[in-house]
Amino acid sequence: MEKPFILHMLTTAKNLSPFDVNMAMDAGWVSAVPYINVEPSEVQGLVQDAIFSRSSKNLKRTGIFIGGRDTKQAMDMLKMAKRAMVPPFEVSVFADPSGAFTTAAGMVAAVERELLKNFNTTLTGKNVLALGGTGPVGQAAAVIAAQAGANVRIIGRQLEKAQHVADVCNDEFGDGKIKILAGADADKAEYIKTTDIVFATGAAGIELLSAELIATATQLKVAADVNAVPPAGIAGVDAFHDGTKIENSVSGAVGIGALAIGNVKYQAQNRLLKKMIESDKPVYLHFEHAFEVAREYVKSKTQ
Repeated sequence: MEKPFILHMLTTAKNLSPFDVNMAMDAGWVSAVPYINVEPSEVQGLVQDAIFSRSSKNLKRTGIFIGGRDTKQAMDMLKMAKRAMVPPFEVSVFADPSGAFTTAAGMVAAVERELLKNFNTTLTGKNVLALGGTGPVGQAAAVIAAQAGANVRIIGRQLEKAQHVADVCNDEFGDGKIKILAGADADKAEYIKTTDIVFATGAAGIELLSAELIATATQLKVAADVNAVPPAGIAGVDAFHDGTKIENSVSGAVGIGALAIGNVKYQAQNRLLKKMIESDKPVYLHFEHAFEVAREYVKSKTQ
């Protein structure tokens, strides 16, 4: 009898995300087992308990998902999980803390599509403001955009915190190959004048970019908002907008709302969860792989 597909789902939080459980089951995992309040020091033991309980042949039907709330911690736990493997006893691992990696990937892929469609250009050399960018989605989106060639600035309420987050993104996620800058909310009105793209990734129900500021953004092309709770994070960008012209934009900018981004995010997460099942060899998945599959999905819908 064939062994069932079991996904061991680790989180440092007190609850595992029901969203992630549903996604795992819908992708083909038969059982999604939660491990909550996991300390990073426990990762090795949990991984090795999982890999040594099945034959190397049946390990293909075993996987590990890493959730939580902290992007750096999730990436560290992914590395710990990989180091804990003892080939041929090895399984696939997928990190997506708070869904941040797949959400960020979906947002940046959707922005790329609108840049090409409406302005016949790419992310290369574009100026990006990540408003509320100190959180998990903002961090991941900033790194993805920077790796794609954009000039990114993370904006936070406190410059010191924004600078710390930017440094982590550069050093920990970008391996020192990117240079993300930082800025404070107080200087947003000045930055917006030379911004091509806005990511609104702050807390739900808070407007991060007003209609007045949009009216001063003379080179704004695309504004993307992950907030689905009124008021919108970007004035004039509805959750259902998907390349819709933004009122008050003097540059003809278009907006992408939370539900449009969420659709691409869903597809990215679904495809990576399936990849864990379908891959002949163990895979270790994070924000870079999420962006790859998000791009593939967006491209397939525009051909």
